[in-house]
Amino acid sequence: MSMKTADRVAEAARAILETEGVEAVTMRRVADAVGITAMAIYKHYPNREALLAAVADRALRELGASWGGRDGDWEARALGLLDDFLDFALGSPHLYRFLITDRRERARRFPDGFRDGASPSFTKIVTLAEEGMRDGLLRPDDPLEVAMTVTATAQGLVQLYLGGRIGLAEDEFRALCTRATRRVLDGVRA
Repeated sequence: MSMKTADRVAEAARAILETEGVEAVTMRRVADAVGITAMAIYKHYPNREALLAAVADRALRELGASWGGRDGDWEARALGLLDDFLDFALGSPHLYRFLITDRRERARRFPDGFRDGASPSFTKIVTLAEEGMRDGLLRPDDPLEVAMTVTATAQGLVQLYLGGRIGLAEDEFRALCTRATRRVLDGVRA
C-alpha cells in the first residue's frame, strides 16, 4: 500500500470518527470509503488500533500546529488558546472525546507523556505558563502542573456541556469558560 493510499485510509477513518464517533470506525467501513478492500488496509495498518493511533497522532500534530497563533499580551494569548480549544472541542466533539477523554492504549499519560514537548497542543499551554512565571505574571510553580490545572477546568466544563449538563447557548457557554479560566488564572498569578 503506498503512502498516498495510507494517508487516504487515515483521512477516511478520521472523517467517519468525526461524524459518527470512534465506534463507527471499522476496517470494512474505511475500506469502502476509500474504494479498496478491507484486507488492503492491513498492508499498512496491522489492526484497527494502529489505524486509530495514526489518526490520533496526525490530529494532535495538526492541533498543535494550528493553536496559539494570536498576538497580544500574555492573558490575551492564554484566552486565545482557550478559544482554540473550544473551537476544536465544540466543532469536533467526537474527535475531542476520542483524543481527550476516551481510553486509548497509546494515549499520553500525565505527567511523563506531556513533558518535553511530547504533546503538541498541551506544550503551547506549558510554554505560556513558563513565560508567565519567567515574566513575573504567575507565581513560580511547576509549569506542567499549572498548565494541567488551567486546562482541566475547561475540559471539565466541556464534558458537562457535551453531556447536556450545562443548559447554555454556545456563546454563553464560551463566556462561562472564559470567566472560569480567568478565575483559575487569578489563583496562580504572582
